[in-house]
Amino acid sequence: MEAMSIVESLFRWIHVVAGILWIGLLYFFNWVNSAFAPTMDAETKKKVVPELMPRALYWFRWGAAFTWVTGVFLLLLVFYHGGVALESDATWSIANIAMILLVFIAPFIYDFLYSGPVKAPEAGFAAGIVLAILLMALFQLTGFSFRGYAIHLGSTFGTIMAFNVWFRIWPAQREIVTATKNGQAPNPDKVALAGTRSRHNTYMSVPLVFLMLNQHMTWAANPAWMGPIWLGLIVLLGWGLVYHIYDRAKKVPGF
Repeated sequence: MEAMSIVESLFRWIHVVAGILWIGLLYFFNWVNSAFAPTMDAETKKKVVPELMPRALYWFRWGAAFTWVTGVFLLLLVFYHGGVALESDATWSIANIAMILLVFIAPFIYDFLYSGPVKAPEAGFAAGIVLAILLMALFQLTGFSFRGYAIHLGSTFGTIMAFNVWFRIWPAQREIVTATKNGQAPNPDKVALAGTRSRHNTYMSVPLVFLMLNQHMTWAANPAWMGPIWLGLIVLLGWGLVYHIYDRAKKVPGF
């Protein structure tokens, strides 16, 4: 048991350090570089982008990978092996397993929705809030504890974010950087895809931090205090904060 505690501590350490690396670069791209990049002329971009972006994207994507892998390990160790995913009087069922599988299927559902049916940002915003509350309600109905469905919503966000990094943002940025290096105009579709998915990740990251940290507090185990609606409001509050920071980031002046 002591050995498992040591392993858990080490994986938490790796998880947090990798998460800081990943999310820190995500905020750099969205709140710093997005305002700086348009100030460069074509020749400056041709010199700066091929030197800066591959280095930043290297740490960005591997930070995402290590955060996700260690997060899944901690989910298995703490919540499934530790027995805190379900309410004390609940037992594992097919419905529970289906809900867990949904966490890992979620990136493909998300990708389908935002590649086709959901185009307008306002519609995506509203759909995200509704789907987050619905997902938590389903977890609660199938016997998951507050800690259980809070961590699984966080895991859903984190899995979608990692998917975006490796399968949408990184491939698109690789093409964008190569075109810029060759003095060519990047494909606007790739620019739009990388920018949109990066913004989505930024929005998901803020409530994700709350879901990962606060569900460990003792009061969080009491469903009388919390519930899907309350956590849905936390998601809404987090997204409002991100919107405000985006607005503020555009107004930060250079020297």
